[in-house]
Amino acid sequence: MSDEVFRAVARELGDGFPPENVLYPVNARLRASYPDGLTIADIIDVFLDDSAVGVRTALTSRLRQWDAESVETWVGSTTPQSPERRARIYDLLGLPVDAHAEMDARFPREGGPVVIAAQQPWDPWYTSERRREHDFYWRAYKRVLADKNWDEATIGKLDIATTEVVHRLADPTRPEPYQSKGLVVGYVQSGKTANFSGVVAKAIDAGYRLVIVLTGTIEILRSQTQRRLDMELVGRQNISAGVDDDYANDEDWRDGNFLEHEIDPNKTNEIPAIRRLTTSTFDYKSLLAGLSALHFETVDHSLPLNDPKNLYPSNIRIAVVKKNVSSLKKLVADLKKVPTELDQIPALIIDDEADQASVNTIDPKKMKTEQIERTAINGQIAEILGLLKRAQYIGYTATPFANVFVDPEDSVNVFPSDFIVSLERPGPYMGGADFHDLDDLEDDDKTPANSNQKAYVRDLRAECDEDRSAEQLRALDSFVLTGAIKLFRESKGAKQYRHHTMLVHESVKQAEHDAVANDFKALWKSAGYSQAKSLSRLEKLWAEDFAVVSAVRGSESANPSSFGVLEEFIGAAYDKISEGTSPVIVVNGAAEKDYKQDSLDFQERGVWKILVGGTKLSRGFTVEGLTITYYTRRTGQADTLMQMGRWFGFRPGYRDLVRLFIGRTVGGPAGADYDMYKAFEAIVRDEQEFRNELTRFSGVNEKGEPWVTPRDVPPMVFQQLPWLRPTARNKMFNADLVYRGMGGESFSFTMQPPRGDGSINARHFEAVTPLLKSLDETGSFNFVDKDDVSRSFTARYGIVPAHVVLEAVDQFEWANGWDFGPHREALSTAIESGLLEDFAVLLPYPKTREPIEIKGWHEKLPIVNRKRQEREYRTGFTGTAVRERDAIEHIAGSPKKNGGPLAGALHRKTRGALILVFANDPAPRQLKRAQAGPVDSRDFATLFSYALPHAAEPLGRIGFRVKQSGTGAIVDAN
Repeated sequence: MSDEVFRAVARELGDGFPPENVLYPVNARLRASYPDGLTIADIIDVFLDDSAVGVRTALTSRLRQWDAESVETWVGSTTPQSPERRARIYDLLGLPVDAHAEMDARFPREGGPVVIAAQQPWDPWYTSERRREHDFYWRAYKRVLADKNWDEATIGKLDIATTEVVHRLADPTRPEPYQSKGLVVGYVQSGKTANFSGVVAKAIDAGYRLVIVLTGTIEILRSQTQRRLDMELVGRQNISAGVDDDYANDEDWRDGNFLEHEIDPNKTNEIPAIRRLTTSTFDYKSLLAGLSALHFETVDHSLPLNDPKNLYPSNIRIAVVKKNVSSLKKLVADLKKVPTELDQIPALIIDDEADQASVNTIDPKKMKTEQIERTAINGQIAEILGLLKRAQYIGYTATPFANVFVDPEDSVNVFPSDFIVSLERPGPYMGGADFHDLDDLEDDDKTPANSNQKAYVRDLRAECDEDRSAEQLRALDSFVLTGAIKLFRESKGAKQYRHHTMLVHESVKQAEHDAVANDFKALWKSAGYSQAKSLSRLEKLWAEDFAVVSAVRGSESANPSSFGVLEEFIGAAYDKISEGTSPVIVVNGAAEKDYKQDSLDFQERGVWKILVGGTKLSRGFTVEGLTITYYTRRTGQADTLMQMGRWFGFRPGYRDLVRLFIGRTVGGPAGADYDMYKAFEAIVRDEQEFRNELTRFSGVNEKGEPWVTPRDVPPMVFQQLPWLRPTARNKMFNADLVYRGMGGESFSFTMQPPRGDGSINARHFEAVTPLLKSLDETGSFNFVDKDDVSRSFTARYGIVPAHVVLEAVDQFEWANGWDFGPHREALSTAIESGLLEDFAVLLPYPKTREPIEIKGWHEKLPIVNRKRQEREYRTGFTGTAVRERDAIEHIAGSPKKNGGPLAGALHRKTRGALILVFANDPAPRQLKRAQAGPVDSRDFATLFSYALPHAAEPLGRIGFRVKQSGTGAIVDAN
């Protein structure tokens, strides 16, 4: 392969040549090594050579970018992250087909953000060439991340995710204004600020000149966000060019940890400077005589600001504003006075915690018929959008339900009409799934090694004050002990643990915060940490808990070999926590004046404290160094509850020390008790299913049209807990799902109502008896376990006409809040169209449990254990036959699954497949397991999973009835 070919490929792939592109340097080095000639085989050898670390790292980076590319012409019809895209790349590189498999094995596709987008009304503009022309602030931000020890892969993924967001915006230089509105969905405490900081960096490089960052409703969060942007993006030179010296007492400022640009933007005409309209200590104020700060400079007065000749030399304005009506009104008033034509100003609005305060909670119908105004903060955001015709709105949240339920017909609202981007879960992140066992391990089988619950979760079940004090003491002991372990690790070379905190969250009421704080202050005094009497208690806690968990959870740092070596560090931890007026800080206050910021300032000094609070510590604000959480607060909204999960986040060097003390019997209305751990588990499952749905229906169909658009997303939100709504009722105004079909993909129908007297169980068993009578064969099917090992199971099976299956499932009753209708519509449509003629029905037989005699039935049947969750938790069961899904999906024609030879033999183009499972479900206070027959049909539940034929819905299809304009139309997602 010649240098000219490499140059051509480099240009076609949109990477610079040289120094950015790796292929030409590889080619040159190989030519020096092979004077007799260079072959493509030589190049492949280098790519696959483990010793060529630099080449492999660079190629990995390039492949990551090329796999994710969305706008370049070379991608052809291939979609990002697809096998077809990778094959296209290999083809352009000139790699032969027989090398593709080995290249895939060495350089696997890494995935990326999931995008749900509407058809764009403009041509793709954010090309690699455009990105290279203007990248000053993005390159600076990448340096900051590298200095924070972000590895190349993590920075590369952020690069891809932020590019995906920015290219969904309108070109800031386009002649006609266009407002793009989007939503970026992350995880609680997962680095959303890093993402939107990267988006801001790329957006201002691309030409956006006014950036408004809307934070939460409290000053502590606004200040934290302002400082983060100042430190990592704005930089020392831009800050010092202003009149405010708000970081004079900041430890990081004094130590030189704020970004210093390679070139001072204030001393060159080549790079735009950033002018701050807010500071770390002051929210937006009316500019009055300083209104010139919002006057945008132009080089050629005959051209609009958005013309490239004027735009790129013009300086940038950034305002970090909390969602407060007074602050926003001041901003709106000043915008109306700006001398620059507002429709010429490319503006970017970042709405952090976009589901809080931003959403209009007035029913749009009432707004039209009763002339009711939209909610105050939403009204101000709508006015900003109305003034700035060239503004782009991006909401950021970990709990998107309120945003996707906004009325999309409300043109000035914040519905993400153009795109929804679901971010990947960061690798080192510790989120909801890390505190729960989503694979439904039996309690008896759980150990700290295989169970997140056993490792990190400690139950709070106190029934009296004495028990409550004992639980609080154990949490407090854990806080002191983990502080000592951190100091021990520092002594062994670990990076300094600047912050070490414990969060106590029991109530939203301020008066109760004071009482709880006093309890912990008293407990601190009586615990005896400065005396020898506490050592035996701490040693027992270390031996029974922390030593065990750290040994099996792969601590990133050294662990003490015995409790004895920890003793000296316990005193040091006690001293650090006791330093100051009290070990406890109450963080609340209805007004800003009630909150003393200096008492909790993670920026100016290290914080080793117990934090007691509510709302101020439950959304957006990062509790640095959080290690121990004591949580007993109940709420009735899933998004609110998820935002309280402050224990989620990045825990470098102390992941194994994190503990969640959580209420399992929290009092609620009418004297009911609620299990908050199970509630969190339910919404973690809900969130996972929502993200899975976004993934299933992202991308485009064969016509090049989106499978779903943002306005089709609301019905993907599933609510598992009867008492826990996805979001507040006054934020849910969108659509109903009426059709859901995915060919070759199984779905478990576990959402059954409470057991009651067992009569529903009996009716369900009677409904499937026609299916059971058809199971006249026995055979072996395959599946691949979680360790990628092929295994097998035995099942009776038979072929049942599709209409018989439909008649059976029509007799099932379902839990309140869950609708079988969309699935039935897909099932009946496939039957009517002739695409579904019959089902292969499987009844698996466990290898370790004998079948049991059933009353009134002529043969023994297998009855297995499945968890039923009722009342406060997910109604129904946790799952049916996860392992056996490979077989039914293979029978149904999925090209991705292998259920073994028998599954292959049973496959027909018009055949679906179904698994039956009978789950032990005795009446309360009866035996936990059915050990011997005969068993009444009231005492076991009939569960099933099925997969429609792949040929019936090869691409997947969902349809909706949209609740707007009185149309009642079905929107076909295919």
